[in-house]
Amino acid sequence: MKNGTLYLIPSNLSDPFSPTQILPSGVIATASSLNHYVAENAKTARAFLKTLGVKRPILEISILELNNQTREGDLAEMLAPLLAGQNVGLVSEAGAPGVADPGALIVALAHQHGIAVVPLVGPSSILLGLMASGLNGQTFAFHGYLPQDKTARVNAIVELELESRRRNMTQLFIETPYRNQAMYADLLLTLAPSTRLCIARDLTGNREHVQTKCVSAWRIQTLAMERLPTLFLFLARAAERGPPSQKRLR
Repeated sequence: MKNGTLYLIPSNLSDPFSPTQILPSGVIATASSLNHYVAENAKTARAFLKTLGVKRPILEISILELNNQTREGDLAEMLAPLLAGQNVGLVSEAGAPGVADPGALIVALAHQHGIAVVPLVGPSSILLGLMASGLNGQTFAFHGYLPQDKTARVNAIVELELESRRRNMTQLFIETPYRNQAMYADLLLTLAPSTRLCIARDLTGNREHVQTKCVSAWRIQTLAMERLPTLFLFLARAAERGPPSQKRLR
């Protein structure tokens, strides 16, 4: 029996969501045709499918959850429809599945079993933010979430800026929306004045705002960071040493 195909289906980054403005018609058609899904959260996935205009009852679609609570043994159940010749869709909580997302586990397992993996076109905050930042799009690295502990977070920023300066590398990372203000404050405290910092908020949403300025310019304005999905990016100038505040915290 021929294996099914695992389709990687990008979802919305922000609400409200208009699928025809964000996703190509072919992606919507593929997503609407599937009877099996793997998702980080079944409730969110059902809401996403409803928004796409799926005709049949959403509850008839099988949605298995793959998240931080998933046990390794549960992955076999997710793989079973694919091995039985059924196509399966993988969706994340937001944006591109498999990127900063536990869905990468089922993608890796599909490859191990010779199952075709097809990524579909849709929004990725990483690429959208990088495109709009004006920073180096040739050499960049995405780091997911930085440490929650303030000391560890500041030390991580120091190390990332050193690497950015040495390699002319754009550094990208995200934060939980309610910690946006703390992240912003630590970046302004830690980064060198000439480092270019981009803040990309609510990408594809009604309150989308992307702005890149030197840290010295950010420091002279008051910015209240809203609790919106935000991507942070920065690029250090090669010639400048960091300020005294860049010493590691202990």
